[in-house]
Amino acid sequence: MITMENTEESSSPLRITPTVRALSSALRATRCNVRDSGRRDGDRIFPEPEKLWFKESSAKNLRTRDFLSPSSMFNTLFADGQVPLAVMSRILSVQGRGVLPVAGGEVMDEGLRVRVDRAAAFRAVLEGGIMQYLTPPAQREGCVVLNCPALHPKPEPPTPESLTLGQLRTILLADHMGALLRGQGFTVSMCPLLPEESVIVNFLRTLGIDWPIFPANWTNEEREEKIQEALEKSAYREREIERDRRTNGGPGKKKPDKVENEGAIKINVKRVIQDEGLQGYDPSLGTCTVHRDSVSHLAQLDLATADCTFATATALHVTSCQDEFRQQQIAMLWRASGATHIQRHLVCGPVKTPASQLSSAQYLQLRRGQMKEASEMKYGDQVEGQTWDDIIRVMSSATIRFELLSTVHTSPVTLDVQTEGGVSTKGPRGGVFVMYNCARLHTLFDSYDRGVEKGLYPEIPDSSDLDFSALKEEGEWLLLFNYLIPFSELLDQSGQALACEGVGARVSLKTEQICKFLVSLSKDFSSYYNRVHVLGEPLPHLFNQMFCRLYLLRALRELYHSALETLNLPPIRQL
Repeated sequence: MITMENTEESSSPLRITPTVRALSSALRATRCNVRDSGRRDGDRIFPEPEKLWFKESSAKNLRTRDFLSPSSMFNTLFADGQVPLAVMSRILSVQGRGVLPVAGGEVMDEGLRVRVDRAAAFRAVLEGGIMQYLTPPAQREGCVVLNCPALHPKPEPPTPESLTLGQLRTILLADHMGALLRGQGFTVSMCPLLPEESVIVNFLRTLGIDWPIFPANWTNEEREEKIQEALEKSAYREREIERDRRTNGGPGKKKPDKVENEGAIKINVKRVIQDEGLQGYDPSLGTCTVHRDSVSHLAQLDLATADCTFATATALHVTSCQDEFRQQQIAMLWRASGATHIQRHLVCGPVKTPASQLSSAQYLQLRRGQMKEASEMKYGDQVEGQTWDDIIRVMSSATIRFELLSTVHTSPVTLDVQTEGGVSTKGPRGGVFVMYNCARLHTLFDSYDRGVEKGLYPEIPDSSDLDFSALKEEGEWLLLFNYLIPFSELLDQSGQALACEGVGARVSLKTEQICKFLVSLSKDFSSYYNRVHVLGEPLPHLFNQMFCRLYLLRALRELYHSALETLNLPPIRQL
């Protein structure tokens, strides 16, 4: 009789983390044979569970094993350095919610190998519903404000010509983080609001960024006045400027500008940092003069948090390293005005263009021209009309996003901005390669549909009628085990990192992972697709394998869509 618990376990999506935990528990379970985890044995310390097992990912290692516990662990875990039979039995019978089915295991020189029951794993993923593998394993709650200092007036609003490539990187990163965090259940607000139909808004739309806007007749003056008043009354305001003005001001002297000097508000942000016990802020932060654009910036932040239904929001300031000092000042001014929200700084390294200086507008123009040239060289006279204009726009946006987001956000990015030559549509590099391989999947299914219309192939049967043990090609398991199964946990990582308590001003998120995931996926899919003829001869005895492969590749197509959605890139359906 099947219990409700077993039913839930069998229907739960397979995950890597629960599998590693279950294997670790099985390996450590025999207390009489396991060394005391609280004591040292020479220089050895009992290892943490997550270090006991490693998921394999290379095609070479996946030929013999899926998980490995290194032999170096055995002397630490077991008195005689040998894996007891009882422990091996538990490992071979591990089960639980989300745990991959184990087919076998053996102890070799390199350690304890475990192999997954691959046919059962294929069936569980492809028959159980792919959508549960394309969303984070858990939905989170909270309000997050993604603040992009590059888009605030200083004092003039930014334009594509004034926007540096480093600032463009922060905008693309904020846009990407917004999509990721919304997918995890967070309520996300983007800051600042931008004037509708402004040049910068139209520029961002060209890149596929739908930034929030305000109408032409809207103002935020009421909030600005409230912020100004709060800073005037702040306990951190320094009053010396008024005495200096009375002492130094005299007849015949030019009257200082009202905003900059006369009656200007100065806030001791160093005292704010000390009183709040904040860490990681620049030690040279001292007294900060409040300018008009600072008040506007704070009022936009206040507006972005106004509708937060939680007691405290998290404001994530996505800034370039060049603007970090100024943004730390703004953050402390906001706190001095009475804001109590959590504030973290996501800092991006510089964008370098050797032997050239380009604005964001020039960079987009360059990449679009190169993309059009590459398309014309490959497809000739076909490249015309609205459809191709849209394709070139999306491909240019993909190129730019992958160039600026595939690197760890704290590291510099160096761009090749030579005007000679185009953007290649071949080779495992960046956005064009990813979009091209996504389009290949659409082309494959279009070919299959035409085959069905011609009577060559039958309709795809229900998955329960298929034998997934036919998926024996090593590239098929690699696509499932390295991409389809781990993707949901990859989506969850940014929310996990943001939710962790941190004491520093900076937060480090693995913002490059989705781009790297897509490039790696495209390399492995391209290798598989070039090697395997998916739509074979229309012979009945070949249909089972063909349909199993179509199920796998249909799931892969949905994976592409979900991953590209976090980058706000629509899939290209034909190239």
